[in-house]
Amino acid sequence: MQQRDSRGKALTDYPRPSVAVDTAVLTVPPGGALSVVAVTGDGDLRLPGTFLHEGETLAGAVARSLAEKAGITGIRPVQLHVFDAPDRDDRGWVLSVAHLAPVRMSQLADRARTELVPVADLPPMPFDHHAIIELAVAELRARHAEHPDPFGLLPEPTFTIRELHELHEAVAGRALPRDTFRRLMEPQLEPTGSLARGTVGKPAREFTKGGA
Repeated sequence: MQQRDSRGKALTDYPRPSVAVDTAVLTVPPGGALSVVAVTGDGDLRLPGTFLHEGETLAGAVARSLAEKAGITGIRPVQLHVFDAPDRDDRGWVLSVAHLAPVRMSQLADRARTELVPVADLPPMPFDHHAIIELAVAELRARHAEHPDPFGLLPEPTFTIRELHELHEAVAGRALPRDTFRRLMEPQLEPTGSLARGTVGKPAREFTKGGA
């Protein structure tokens, strides 16, 4: 027998929204600014996303949309927020579960289907994709504020303090005092015992993540 609530209605008596996923894929190009991966849909640049299929998990939908629309595989996005304004999508009642996916440039193998857009210079986008990007950027910056390269955006596992500092400045979108940055980050790093080659001036020490 079908269960009914205090109003005498069964679950099937209530209207059901469609559920979508949208993912802000963020990266830092070499020497560039923090950028988001955009795809083209109906003539607009937008975040890669899709509707949830029957029997599919949210994580499965994210993985499918990133692979099919942006050629991105093998990453583990972070779930951020549910955007549920009734009028957010002019196609109907659609809830969007927003995700953040920080990636290295080397993980963006298929650039033919995507465009990198600096987050400080976003074009018009449909739905509430600007708000999704804003939330994703805030989350990324919060995690970088206290810990060195928490998502592994640097291209190599070993790096100098200068390279780490440049990455964190790109993520922050502003200058970070060098001495303050070093005092915060260096205790969290492990020296490799090697010196960086090919640099101007005195060779700098190299580190990996994972210090005390």
